[in-house]
Amino acid sequence: MLQISKLSLAYPGCVVVRDFSAQPANGLVLVRGGGGRGKTTLACVLAGELAPDAGHVQLGGVWLHEQPEAYRQQVFWADTRSAAHDALTCRDYLATVQRRYPAFDEARLNRATEGLSLAPHLDKNIFMLSTGSRRKLYLAAAFASGAALTLLDTPFAALDKVSIRFALTLLAEAAQDSTRLWVLADYEQPEGMTLPTLIDLGD
Repeated sequence: MLQISKLSLAYPGCVVVRDFSAQPANGLVLVRGGGGRGKTTLACVLAGELAPDAGHVQLGGVWLHEQPEAYRQQVFWADTRSAAHDALTCRDYLATVQRRYPAFDEARLNRATEGLSLAPHLDKNIFMLSTGSRRKLYLAAAFASGAALTLLDTPFAALDKVSIRFALTLLAEAAQDSTRLWVLADYEQPEGMTLPTLIDLGD
């Protein structure tokens, strides 16, 4: 589904990848790297939000450089640093996600809302959420979206232990999903899970 062709990406003081190619199988793969190694930057490239220095990315037969909007419509990516949705309530944000993705699964959303204890926050504006609650919201949206490619950047940061266990359950299911590709960017393998590594960016 995802094809990365001769991708090169760097920023001052860090070469993220050089002439990198891959065609990962669907399921769950890991982008591992230490702080400042470019995990989020690479995720932004795969999301179609940042142009690489060289190379191309294809998803579902659509090349990003040729049909950028059609490519992005297949991707779920929520940059936790962004304030773009802060004025929305959680409920309204989830409604926008449902409208965007044709394969959105409301039953999965309800399950994630319960498992991540999101119900008390649904009518709050996103800017009012703690870092952990914001990450829970985006995890629930990602799980329910049905997007062909879902990008998760350090999703366990700031989560409580119960939510981490539930998120690991969701990711274990994602690893067995042959219809979607999930790219997890994190410092290390999730505890108790063995994943194929798409790329190791080093420490």
